[in-house]
Amino acid sequence: MMENFFLFVLMCVLLILLPGPDFAIVTKNTVTRGKFGGMKTALGTCCALLIHTTAAILGLSALIVKSAFLFSIFKYVGAIYLIYLGIKTFWSLRKKKDEVEVEFVQEGTLSNTSCFKQGFLTNILNPKVALFFLTFFPQFVNTSSDTFMPFLIMGITYTILTALWFIFYIYLIDHISAFIKNARTQKVIEGITGAILIGFGLRLALEKANP
Repeated sequence: MMENFFLFVLMCVLLILLPGPDFAIVTKNTVTRGKFGGMKTALGTCCALLIHTTAAILGLSALIVKSAFLFSIFKYVGAIYLIYLGIKTFWSLRKKKDEVEVEFVQEGTLSNTSCFKQGFLTNILNPKVALFFLTFFPQFVNTSSDTFMPFLIMGITYTILTALWFIFYIYLIDHISAFIKNARTQKVIEGITGAILIGFGLRLALEKANP
């Protein structure tokens, strides 16, 4: 049975507002691909969260966290991917000149498919998300009873709250698009985001399996 649902929601909101790799990749893709690209990225993140929820319910997350080998695999693959995205962001800055404005407007299928993939992989390859589910969720559940429904409700709730936050954030960026579309502004934001992604990747690589 689930306990203190409203406290859980409050804690989720506070945690979601903390910037992380998902926040960074949504920011980058909204700036470079527009509102639709940001939405695709957020959708990828939310799909990954639902998979983490399923894994927590089935006990797969516990297996990953308890196994140093599996945790390390996810940790290093996730870290390498974040560093790759950061380096790719820096590399794209070197190639961009006057085409920045055109790229912002062009929202082709290939670009937005890539946005979804980046949002999905950034989240699914982060073992800290699985660790978060296993350490945070049980605090609001009576573990002496069946945890299937409480974990399912909490996972869906967390995913919905994340989606709502990203929708608000993406529309906020789109609202100030005149400033964002400025080529120099885009370069600064992308440069900062690239550095942040590399930083998160290095931090993840140094993360230990035990909470």
